This record gives sequence, structure tokens and C-alpha cells, in this order.
Amino acid sequence: MAYSVILHIAGETPIIGEVDELPKAADNVITVSNPRQRDGKDLHYINNNVVKVIWPLSKVNFIEVLESTDEEKIIGFVRE
Repeated sequence: MAYSVILHIAGETPIIGEVDELPKAADNVITVSNPRQRDGKDLHYINNNVVKVIWPLSKVNFIEVLESTDEEKIIGFVRE
């Protein structure tokens, strides 16, 4: 299952992309597929034909995991 994430890298704008699995505590790098800016534009420091980028986790401040569109919404209380 792929996860959509937002990477917050030190000194850069946030990057959105997909990862196959979330990094574990012992991991040193994160591999992101289809990296792009939050508005969908290409990153100026990555070539246009790049599909995966490996970032060292030491450069990542934090990672946001976005909600999957495949997951069903949980409905709390329904009044009939």
C-alpha cells in the first residue's frame, strides 16, 4: 500500500510524493516516488524525467502522512 506524504526538508519548500512504506526507526533514507511541490509543479532542483528520489532522513524535519482516498470515511452518528 502506497502512502501519500508531505516531506518537510530543512531549508526547502514542502515536497509531496508517494512512498511504498513509512520509514522505520532504524532507517537512514526515505525513497519518494513522483516528488513535486504541493501545488503539483516540478521541483526546480530535480530533472523533469526523475520518478524516484532518495532523501537522507537527517535532512527531513518531519513527515506528514495524508489520508488515502481508498479508505472509507467513518461516519460517527447518523440520525434517521
